[in-house]
Amino acid sequence: MSTRREDLLARLATPQVWDLLVVGGGATGLGIALQAAREGLKVALLEAQDFAQGTSSRSTKLVHGGVRYLAQGHWPLVQEALHERRGLLERAPHLAQPLAFVMPAYHWGEQLFYGAGLKLYEWLAASASLGKTRFLNAQTTLASIPGVRVEGLRGGVQYWDGQFDDARLAVALARTAALEGACVVNHVPVLSLLHDKGRVVGVRAQDAEQGLSFDLRAACVINATGVWVDHLRVADGLEGGHATAPLVKPSQGVHLVVDASFWPGDKALLVPKTADGRVLFAVPWLGKVILGTTDTARPDAPREPQPASEEVDWILKEAGRYLRKAPGRADVLSAWAGLRPLVQPQATSSAQAGQTQKISREHHVEVSASGLVSVTGGKWTTYNAMAEDVMKQARMHAGLKLPVKNPTKSFHLVGAPGVGAVPNPLSGPPGAHSYGAEQDWLRAMPGGQEVLAPGLTEAMVRFAARHEYARSVEDVLARRSRILFLDAPMALKLAPKVAHILREELAIDPQLGAFEALAQAYACCP
Repeated sequence: MSTRREDLLARLATPQVWDLLVVGGGATGLGIALQAAREGLKVALLEAQDFAQGTSSRSTKLVHGGVRYLAQGHWPLVQEALHERRGLLERAPHLAQPLAFVMPAYHWGEQLFYGAGLKLYEWLAASASLGKTRFLNAQTTLASIPGVRVEGLRGGVQYWDGQFDDARLAVALARTAALEGACVVNHVPVLSLLHDKGRVVGVRAQDAEQGLSFDLRAACVINATGVWVDHLRVADGLEGGHATAPLVKPSQGVHLVVDASFWPGDKALLVPKTADGRVLFAVPWLGKVILGTTDTARPDAPREPQPASEEVDWILKEAGRYLRKAPGRADVLSAWAGLRPLVQPQATSSAQAGQTQKISREHHVEVSASGLVSVTGGKWTTYNAMAEDVMKQARMHAGLKLPVKNPTKSFHLVGAPGVGAVPNPLSGPPGAHSYGAEQDWLRAMPGGQEVLAPGLTEAMVRFAARHEYARSVEDVLARRSRILFLDAPMALKLAPKVAHILREELAIDPQLGAFEALAQAYACCP
């Protein structure tokens, strides 16, 4: 497997017809590329920016079936996600692990009502269950989540879901797809679709670094660009002479990161219904605590969405109602937002406009008259099921070839430790253990003992540049390491050192100034 950019661009420049060309390097696109490559198909994937740079690196870091969907009656969706949850945790145990959640109860009947729902959640998981749901009294609740507010606490319910490192999992998917033969390339935006006699036959793309253009031909083109899926859909429709209705209604979710002292321990907090009917989480992750999230409709889909002041206020206010030690704006180490690609309902009354909590999180696959396959919606937990569905639809309606080989259902991603290994918990600080079976290889690289910051060595930066497709300071500090998301001021301090190492490794401009502006935005609460 070569991740050298020169080799990847040379493959793109070689005249050939790909079996499958995937546009978009988030969870969905990477899952599709890996599935197709494992079937023996000739696959290329193009990502305009970096892998998981959009929605797929900005999740609440949960691998879950969707507790909130139970009340909406989406039982089949929940059941599918619970079984997919188990598969994801098995494929990359160093990057995805079980996590205990506790729901505190402060009112009579609350524990019984929500506890019954969580028991149903466990029952739907069946053999894929991660642990028993337990009713806790006030004393055992405090022992489980010592950071919770004591006043009025009557008890709680503990249940199990999972957590993961979303951006590093995306890189693992990309590298695993490459091992299977896929040509996976980031920082190569697609400029337009290529049509011939009314059919989509490929794309025109451009290397963002050198400006070189490529016309890539493919038997089938997959539009897996998430919240931006309508861009190619509209262009495809215009080529066919008809208007295309939007498929996605963006929703913004904001997260705040604070020190672990605000929520000590290794269990997460779930508040299923806040004062205004939303869900609140406090999740221990990589040595810090994530608080969130919001669900705010947006009319646009910017590449770098920013938290609104009122969203920050809401999270801090609600967290202060449940955390013994209430955080304030000065305590926020990083504030960031992601856009959810919610599937647009067919008809929405004016009274329902903006209520994105009620829009389905299920994925949607569409095949246009030209054969363009577009997929959006869904969530990280079900990325593999989405990939299988896309492949099925592409074969039925878009001329995708049959599998060359029949891959086994179970498999492991790059870096997965061997049987019997006990990975370090994701609730604890990051380190070489985050690299799983590759940590010895990492430590042997130049700079293996040179610590730049807790959880980041010089070798990790070099490893990111040589083997993980990193091309900029942002690629390293936002997604290969998660320091931007954990502690934006620390990321600012580290940026010049990381830029220096990248210049040595890649001999290109590592975009230091752009990253410093981005980190300033993450560090400042609006």
